Amino acid sequence: MAVVTTRATHRRAVARSRWRGPKVAPLFFLAPWLAGITLFFAYPLAMTVYLSFTSYTMLDRPEPVGLRNYVYMFTEDPRLWQAVGNTGWFIAVMVPAQVLFALGAALVLTRIKSGAGFFRTVFYLPSLAPPVAATVAFVFLFNPATGPVNQVLAAVGVEGPLWFSDPAWAKPGLVLLALWGSGNLIVILLAALLDVPAELHEAAAIDGASSRQRFVHVTLPSIAPVLLFAVVTGVIGALQYFTQAVVAGSVASGSADITPSAQSPGPPEGSTLTLPYWLFVQGFQRFNMGYACALAVMLFLVSLAFIAVLLRRRSGFAGSAA
Repeated sequence: MAVVTTRATHRRAVARSRWRGPKVAPLFFLAPWLAGITLFFAYPLAMTVYLSFTSYTMLDRPEPVGLRNYVYMFTEDPRLWQAVGNTGWFIAVMVPAQVLFALGAALVLTRIKSGAGFFRTVFYLPSLAPPVAATVAFVFLFNPATGPVNQVLAAVGVEGPLWFSDPAWAKPGLVLLALWGSGNLIVILLAALLDVPAELHEAAAIDGASSRQRFVHVTLPSIAPVLLFAVVTGVIGALQYFTQAVVAGSVASGSADITPSAQSPGPPEGSTLTLPYWLFVQGFQRFNMGYACALAVMLFLVSLAFIAVLLRRRSGFAGSAA
């Protein structure tokens, strides 16, 4: 009997040791992260998907409507494709322009010998400005009547455009704002350029490679992962582009309130209307929260598709640089 009791006690001790063993211990260290991702990502995502199949005004109980929100999205929404087109324009134009500008600025900073710290600070400081304040200041700088930019252009005999008051120039103006505030990306690319081994450049120079050839065959392949990171984060930022578009359109239209207009969003003439902008109008101004959740689900899936394609082609990205 004592032997049986001893064996049972031993089994319980072994079971407790397995529970406390290395397979379970990491879960305790991961618990804060698991709780955070469940509370702030998994649960909101699941609720968004659920509400996208309902009619929900935030004042009444959600009523299931099946695929009605998605059918309306792709067949009847009069503003959706304009928002998709503007968002696609930002991805196709603003992201490459920002990456190329940041890379060019970083290359210039690597060649500065005297006062390098001062110029690096100057390039980085605009990224510290709050987005709303920076956009308001930028719109006043580009005011077609009294802004200093058009006054400088007029002084050299060039008639400045209407900028944020013109549908054809509103998005290019936002691109200039993005270039001005790309200090974070400049610092990241500068660190990547400074991390390229000098021995590789010296070996290429000994072999007779020109500065252009060294840049194409040595520098670009070395910083290709950082460039891919810049493109991926830029695409994500463009898909989430909201604050600057709302503020620029509202201030340029003469509104004292920067809240988006529910009747004519994206001034002038919808040129600054993006997917997050339209989602905000539907959910928080027109109280079509069920339809806004359907837009959010579509935006999430589009983001996943973009990132999947970019990461899947990361080897080709690095190979093309080489």
